[in-house]
Order: sequence, then C-alpha cells, then structure tokens
Amino acid sequence: MSSYYSVTAVTLVALLVYFGMGLAVARARGKAGIQPPAMTGDPILERTIRAHINTLEWMPIFLPSLWLFAIYWNPTWAAIFGMVWIIGRIVYFIGYVSAVEKRSMGFLVQFLAAAALLLGTLGRIAYLAITNT
Repeated sequence: MSSYYSVTAVTLVALLVYFGMGLAVARARGKAGIQPPAMTGDPILERTIRAHINTLEWMPIFLPSLWLFAIYWNPTWAAIFGMVWIIGRIVYFIGYVSAVEKRSMGFLVQFLAAAALLLGTLGRIAYLAITNT
C-alpha cells in the first residue's frame, strides 16, 4: 500500500486546490457584493465561478484515471502526471480569472496530463486483455 502514498498525496492536493478555488469564488462574491444564488453581474466573479466549475467537470475524468493508471501502470508516473494536471488547473484558473483569453495554456497542460492518464490506462487494460486471452 505504501507504493500509493504519492498518488494519495496528489489526490489530496487536487482536492485542496479545488477547495481553494471555492474559497476564491467566495472572495470574489464578497468583493462584488453578489450573494448566492446569483452568479452574474460581475465579470471577475463570473470567470472565477466558471473556472471553479470547469475544474469540477474534469474531476470525474482525472481522479479515476489517476488511480487506474497507478494500479495498471505505475504509481510514480501517475503522481507525476497528476501533479502536471494540478499545475495546469492552477494556471488555467489564474489565467481565466484574469482574462478569458489567458486560460488556454493551463487548459492544454491539464488536458494533456488527463489524456495521458486516461488513454494510458485504456491502452494498458486493452493490452492486458489481449495478452491474457
């Protein structure tokens, strides 16, 4: 089980980053003076909410792929790809909050990391299925 400590740490860091993004939404609401359930009226609040929600939309792709890659390939590489994904999400979030057109680089980085985890797992499972029959 100790071989999965790094993947566990990456999972916790991803959740903490997401939690931090939620706090950023709360701060943006406070600065804009816009109370829930309203989500519009201030461009910075709208971009902060959208960046936060987009991260949530990627979690069901990222987290299972991270763990399946660790199980079927290698926990160290899963953790490395996972940290790249987290860095990409942070860059995306910061860029998107500052200006919509600044989100692309972070999105590309996290997309490539998630794709490596997902497609790497899919390829490995397909390979194992073919070679074990």
